[in-house]
Parts: sequence; C-alpha cells; structure tokens
Amino acid sequence: MAETESHSDIFYLEKTLSIPSHISSLAFGHAAHLFAGSIDGSLRVYDLSSYKVLKAIRGLDAEVSSIICVKRPGSELRDAWIAHGQKASSLVSRFQMESSKMIQTLEDALVTIGVGETEADILNELALNANKSHLAFTMDSGFVGVIDLSNNSVTKMDTKHDNVCGNVKFVPDRPRELVSGGYDTALLHFDFVQGKVLSRRQMDPYVAVGGMSLAPPFIMSMAMSNTAVLAAGTADGRVWLGFGGEKGFISGKAPKKKAKKWEGLDEKEALLIKVAEGPIVAMAFSDARTLTISTLMGVITHYRLNYDEAEGSVVLQQLWQKASTGVDKVNALVADDKRIIVGGFKLDGQGIIEIWKQGTSSANNEPQKSS
Repeated sequence: MAETESHSDIFYLEKTLSIPSHISSLAFGHAAHLFAGSIDGSLRVYDLSSYKVLKAIRGLDAEVSSIICVKRPGSELRDAWIAHGQKASSLVSRFQMESSKMIQTLEDALVTIGVGETEADILNELALNANKSHLAFTMDSGFVGVIDLSNNSVTKMDTKHDNVCGNVKFVPDRPRELVSGGYDTALLHFDFVQGKVLSRRQMDPYVAVGGMSLAPPFIMSMAMSNTAVLAAGTADGRVWLGFGGEKGFISGKAPKKKAKKWEGLDEKEALLIKVAEGPIVAMAFSDARTLTISTLMGVITHYRLNYDEAEGSVVLQQLWQKASTGVDKVNALVADDKRIIVGGFKLDGQGIIEIWKQGTSSANNEPQKSS
C-alpha cells in the first residue's frame, strides 16, 4: 500500500558539479567525502564541504561501474575497490587514496584482479560482505561471482541469470549470503560458500488498465537496509520490497527468531507497487526504513516505510519528491541522513552530480566545473 504525504522543502539543491564525462558510479567515503566514477575510466574524490577534488584516478580505459570504500587505519581517506575494464579484461582494483600522488593510474593500484576476459563479462556492481572478507560482483553475462580477499581467488556461482545481472547485495549479519537481480526479472539468493541458490523471486509483468503490459520488469536497481530489508526497482516503474528477512525489533511487528537462512524473498512478506512511469535506475536506504529512489529521467522520491498494525503490512509513505533540475539521465544515487546525491549526464554529453541537502533554501547554485 502507498500513501502520499509530500513535504516540498525536505531537501534543497545545494550544489551542482559538472564533469567532462558521464557519471557512472557514486559512493560515500566517510561522511565528508564523495567518490565519483565516470565512463571514461576516471574517479574523483570530492570534499563535500568545499566541493574541491582531493584525489583522482585516471586512465583506466573503461567505465568505473562500481566503487566500494573501505577504511584505512589512521587515514580519513578511504581505500577504494573499483570495478573497471582495460582492453579485453574486466578488472577489480584496490587503490590507496591516501597517497602522495594527486592523480593515480592503474600502475599505482595495490592489487588488480582479473574476473572476466570476454565482451559479455563486463562488470556491473560490487558488494562487500560484513566481515570484509569477500567482494561480490555481477556481469553482463549474467554471472554472479565472489572474490576471496585473503588470496584474491575468484569463484562464480553455478547458477547464472538468463540475461544481464546488474545488481548484488550481501545480507547484513550473514556474510556468506548474497542476493542478485537481473534483466531476466529474477532475484536470486545465494550461499556463496556452497555456490548454490537458496531462494528466488520472479517479478510478474505489470498489466495496465485495458490489459496491456508495459516494459518487462527488468531489475534495474537494488538496495539493502542495515536490517536486511531488500528493495528492488524495475524497468516498468515498480518497487519490490521484501521484509521477510528483516532483523531486530520493529514497532508493530512481533520479533522473530533468527532463521537458518535469510527469508527476504518470502512472497508473504513482500510488497510490489507501481510508483513511477519510467525505469527506477537507482536507489539507496539512508536508514532502516527510509528509502530514496530515482527514475532514469531524474525524478527523485524519498519514502518512509511504515508498519500498519491494522493491516499487518508496510505502507510506503512518500515524504518528498522533486525532478532533477540538471541531470537528463541518472546512473547513480547515494543517500545518508543529510544528503541525497545523484549522478548521470546531460544531453550535451557532460557528466553531472547534484547534491540535495536536507533543510530549506532558496539558493540558486550555478554548476561548478571539475577537471
């Protein structure tokens, strides 16, 4: 069930950053740093107080499709695991951003791991498990794989998606369980140690009034809350929410004992709802029950997930919605308790980042260009 309660001034556009190449990925370092990857094989680290570029990586030869930041003891700058490509290879590299060099290249990486060697092995998303012992990755070929960071060995799951696999998330507090989403309209839940599927969920087509079905429900985006609620956005403008694996005490719900495996794909505790007219291409949880999504064309919506005791279900409450003022197509979104940040590109080909801050303001910010 969804209800609308719009608050037009929850977020305001604080800053717009202009970049030469399309933004393809975003990640927070610590709260004051933003990592932004581009399709030209570059990465920039921004200071979110001054909006200056602190560090950069260039010359990776292919799109930086995903970024995972990891803490380095004694440093405010996080290390970065980066999914990228070079020539015919798909690579995952780790960079120490706390470096004497302002701009690094692939030769400066601490480690580079090859995970694919064909055109179908293009990398999409990375995820790091709670133990920080394994990285998961997804590929255009439909494969889901895992890198053991103790020895950099690569393992691919026995079962693959029938089409592009774009998204992967580890289940909180279950470091060997992960879930992936693909253009085959399926969510697959794996135990990567066993290499087998534990559960799956197939998205049903959305049938509009008059009996016509719209775009297939390709899974375009995913987010996992810290309490193991899974959200997935589809190409036909719907959000799927799975609460079956939610952990901890939730007001209005009876506490559950920890199951042997995550039950987040259980249809009995799921909600699938039409919320947009276009593909939902990016999403992020900023806390256990606050979800922000963006459509391809840049309509950003901020939701609260409330539990309705009377109905025994979750109500999707819209808190705020705004169309991006400068991003013509969105590729990435991150959110915390203070900001929503979207990245993509403009029709003139330039990359763009919009930083929306919580509060109210009538400020009209001009784009700031970054080299």
